[in-house]
Amino acid sequence: MKPPSPGSAEIVAARHAAILDVARRTGSVSVDSLAEKLGVTPQTIRKDLNILAGQSMLARVHGGAVVTSGTDNLAYAERRTVAAPAKAAIGAAAAALVPNGASLFINIGSTTEAIAKALVDHRDLMVITNNLNVVDILGGRPSIEVIAAGGRVRASDRAVVGALAMDFIRGFKVDMALIGASAIDPDGSFLDFEVDEVRVSQTIIAQARQVLLAIDGSKLERAAPVRVGDMGDVDFLVTDRADSRLAEAARTAGTTVVETDSGGMSRSA
Repeated sequence: MKPPSPGSAEIVAARHAAILDVARRTGSVSVDSLAEKLGVTPQTIRKDLNILAGQSMLARVHGGAVVTSGTDNLAYAERRTVAAPAKAAIGAAAAALVPNGASLFINIGSTTEAIAKALVDHRDLMVITNNLNVVDILGGRPSIEVIAAGGRVRASDRAVVGALAMDFIRGFKVDMALIGASAIDPDGSFLDFEVDEVRVSQTIIAQARQVLLAIDGSKLERAAPVRVGDMGDVDFLVTDRADSRLAEAARTAGTTVVETDSGGMSRSA
């Protein structure tokens, strides 16, 4: 019997499911890597990506595609399990940079939640957050004052986003902002998937005296369409892996890099 062609409905559906699985795990896909992985021509992959983009499942970019929004990003429960040991180490290293008595912003994300978990024994903190999961983590600590931003709550991850949250955040000027991102480019640009989320993060950065970006190494392998900022906006980069180009971008910007791994922690300016 003749095997089904790459254009048969069953094969196309399976291929589309495989493409979306890769995209949601990594944030982006390239035509060449998908063609090699799935054993079809680049032309077939381009057609697949155009179909998926037409269905608003992906957004086409040069050479491939990216997931289109926060809801197309990894589901929140799944994000919490990705690189969990690395995020715990990053959380501990970031918390070590926060002095007792500090005022903080903590934005949304599973890595910033790892920082919050590592802050539970700090004293005399004021924490302003647009992440209701951070409220749950720190809200019961007697020596930590928690202030939740007001605004629209995104059901998928309990993030408070939108214009009301931005207006609320502008009422504060804090010692440190502890932020995350969904992707980071080797030139130091850090990115996310949803414009409303990015605008809140940019407002947080503008209202902080120092900014700490916490990001695990898997984000170096991802792409996202909306730019949050670059290393010039960041005082501390805490990560488990900084490649040579990112390390150089941080050095040029004067950003202190704290790199964690299973063997401990290193720090460089």
